[in-house]
Amino acid sequence: MQGTLPFRSMDKGASRRNAAARDCGSVGEISIGNSSRVNYLDREVVDEQGHQDNATTGRQFLAVVKLSKQSRRPVAWNAGHDDALRVMLVATYNINNINRRLPNLLSWLGARRPDVACLQELKCLDRDLPAAALAQAGYCAVRLGQRTWNGVAILARGTEPVLTRTALPGDDADQQSRYIEAAVAGVLIACIYAPNGNPQPGPKFDYKLAWLDRLQRHATRLRKSGAPVVLAGDFNVAPTELDIYPTKSWDDDALVQPESRAAFRKLVGRSWTDALRALHPEERVYTFWDYKRNRWARDAGLRLDHLLLTPDLSERLVAAGVDRDIRGLDGASDHAPAWIELRLRERV
Repeated sequence: MQGTLPFRSMDKGASRRNAAARDCGSVGEISIGNSSRVNYLDREVVDEQGHQDNATTGRQFLAVVKLSKQSRRPVAWNAGHDDALRVMLVATYNINNINRRLPNLLSWLGARRPDVACLQELKCLDRDLPAAALAQAGYCAVRLGQRTWNGVAILARGTEPVLTRTALPGDDADQQSRYIEAAVAGVLIACIYAPNGNPQPGPKFDYKLAWLDRLQRHATRLRKSGAPVVLAGDFNVAPTELDIYPTKSWDDDALVQPESRAAFRKLVGRSWTDALRALHPEERVYTFWDYKRNRWARDAGLRLDHLLLTPDLSERLVAAGVDRDIRGLDGASDHAPAWIELRLRERV
């Protein structure tokens, strides 16, 4: 079927930010050096007088990311032929209501066994996240819940994510739960649920473009920190005509507008690698099939879910795919999980 990727068998605001939940351990401060502290939530570096030290932010933040490697080693790490290397599987999945889709999610987690899974559209408050079921499946989680269409989480198998941020900077008035960030075993993972933007034009589309601009500026800061970073999630942009089935029916949709695509191109720039497209440059790769108009059966899909890599990780990219069969299950989300495999060095 058109759009199929190689697929291994499934058998094989400050107060708001401080309210973010985590299911393994506690969030707090650690000391690095004699005169500074790193706050896991805000990624701020503060000197003895209480002033932010922008000159050292990158170094201190990188220290936090490296510190995450001291957590208990994930059971998922598989030694390669070279004992100094390990394989890390990172996935993103817009679950479209975690409680309603929990059986599908647990089945996929058990079969694919991602080391890290970024989830979007939880559609539940923190207290309603099925933490016990996820823990039984072997996953610790940091999450930022919200009703309606929002809510994001990062799951890590057999290890504890180090929470670093729970809001996209640049707009303190933005109360939508769309961004969470954590370090997992030496890699910084950002879980993203960008605004849909419809109807356009209008305030929702303006918010989408402003949000993507904020993401681009924050992503640049992350890249310049020197940390290995994965930006994973539902970006709500089909970047090119190759990322949507041949049709005119979406021409007025915010997902394919020139402004949306320009914002995604600016984000990727020359420094980030679009992992799926890098390994499948000419294929029609889809991650989303709308429930309406029989679009799944017709393979009328779009690629909205992306994994972007910093240059150091792009050199370690060995595989990428979409578990599209998950979309065909009973009670499925309208998205399918996308994933990458990175072959990483054991020590920084």
